[in-house]
Amino acid sequence: MKNNPFIVGLDIGTTKITTVIGEIGPQGTVDIIGEGTVPSEGIKRGAVVNLERTTHAIKQSVAAAERVSGVRVSHAYVSVSGHHVRATTSHGLAAIRRNQEITAADVERSIENARAVPLDPNLEVIHAIPQEYVVDGQEGIKSPVGMHGVRLEVDVHIVSGAAGPLANVRRCVQEAGLTTEGFVLQSLASGLAVLDAGERDQTVVVIDMGGGTTDVGVFRRGNLAHSASLPIGGDHVTADLMQILKIPVEEAENVKRKYGAALPELADQELTLEITTAAGVTHAISAFDLARIIKPRISEIYDLIRDEIDKGLGPVELVAGSVVITGGGALMRGVSELARERFRLPIRIGKPRGVSGLTDIVSGPLHATSVGLVLYGATHEHADLSMDQLDKAEPKPVPTPTKQPTVTQTPPEPQVVIKSEPKPEPKAEPKPPKVRTGPSLGERMKNFFKDWM
Repeated sequence: MKNNPFIVGLDIGTTKITTVIGEIGPQGTVDIIGEGTVPSEGIKRGAVVNLERTTHAIKQSVAAAERVSGVRVSHAYVSVSGHHVRATTSHGLAAIRRNQEITAADVERSIENARAVPLDPNLEVIHAIPQEYVVDGQEGIKSPVGMHGVRLEVDVHIVSGAAGPLANVRRCVQEAGLTTEGFVLQSLASGLAVLDAGERDQTVVVIDMGGGTTDVGVFRRGNLAHSASLPIGGDHVTADLMQILKIPVEEAENVKRKYGAALPELADQELTLEITTAAGVTHAISAFDLARIIKPRISEIYDLIRDEIDKGLGPVELVAGSVVITGGGALMRGVSELARERFRLPIRIGKPRGVSGLTDIVSGPLHATSVGLVLYGATHEHADLSMDQLDKAEPKPVPTPTKQPTVTQTPPEPQVVIKSEPKPEPKAEPKPPKVRTGPSLGERMKNFFKDWM
């Protein structure tokens, strides 16, 4: 194991690239000492489509984090996502001589036998994550070393990615001045950051809703047991708004972020937007109807997640105990309420935990993957660190540097041409002495909005 005090997480996403620098503290804590976020360029649905632009964006992100931390870094753990990622679970078996204890070499042999499953030559193994072990039919064993038995079995979750897309990311990172310490599946990194100790003892679904992809990880008793990367995300909601409202993509993104909701009933009922189309035509749309455009796409994402879990593990209501939603998509109003309707399970929004330092900057769902990359590197490079220990460590926030001209917590929002103003409330009038006749106020409001309902 290495003893590098600085761990770097590089989250290369479709909409943003984030670099987080962590330092291993003397008390066994992970202190976040640097962060840099820039808009992503050259990435589409988790894959590099422009080497030069991607390299430039990575350089900007790393440089921003280095300025905040005051240290130079040379290695990074890099997130992996996209439709080219494949996952499967393989069974491994190792025979143990009689009257012999199970050793670490026996455990490694069982894992290697599970990894021997034939894969496409174009695929490169990213993770081989052992699940619980079985010794002579006894299930539920987390560490069999030192036990007696003659038959050791293990199920291993194998995650692989296409060699081409991985090589492209590795090249961009290298040309940006860093060495790729390792690739980490995005859903695995996010799960490490947002799950607490109680959830790690159960079965939890982690949904990371990004711009170009939605990554799903099912964690069973602390281990990643199932994973998938769906080629659909928040950018598809933006595209829907752009096509239906006939507005530029930058304006559609701004409208989604500021006024979007996944459930119409949670939208601001008193808000009407005046939107100017690309052709110069201005029309009005209520926040309620804006949510009616957004809801079907978010529902589609949840339905695809249900289908993926049902196909791989069984009905999600029977497999999992709860769902944690994180990533940029988790910031939209109504995503947790809609998920509760679709999954019929307890839902919460996941935020990074288990770190100290610049927690005011990295405390939101947008930083789940980048913080998780740092935690992954810390627990793999330092044998004495575990997620349970990091949870117990008391986080000590560090004041945010007063001057951060190039570091942003979220990508800058584009300039938009939009007017948003609430409907003026009617002035109170003295009640007349006689009883009012005619339609009631509720009926008049219903008739007024009947064209939109």
